[in-house]
Amino acid sequence: MLPVVLTQLATTVITSVIAGLIAGLPGFFSALLGGLCCVVPNGLFALRLYIAAQMTKSVSPMTFFFGEFIKIGVTIAALAAVVWLYRDVNVLALVAAFIVALKSYIILLFRH
Repeated sequence: MLPVVLTQLATTVITSVIAGLIAGLPGFFSALLGGLCCVVPNGLFALRLYIAAQMTKSVSPMTFFFGEFIKIGVTIAALAAVVWLYRDVNVLALVAAFIVALKSYIILLFRH
């Protein structure tokens, strides 16, 4: 799971730089926050699964589904917090970076 999270982080940074060049500093921060709304919950989910696998030597489906449920809730809460708290939010950059980070695992499919 670590390569997926690192790829998401890298695509978030790249997307943020591109958004910053196009839309200025608010676009950069909006894209960065949008990507992080995907990267942070996925990283926490991966960490939780890793710890559960190390402790019990296997991960039950219930652990996975509970973690996924929490991840979705944290993602929605983070997106809502960014839109609500960041006054200069560029919604297009936010959503674009979120989608790019969300779909960045496709890059790993072509790695070999």
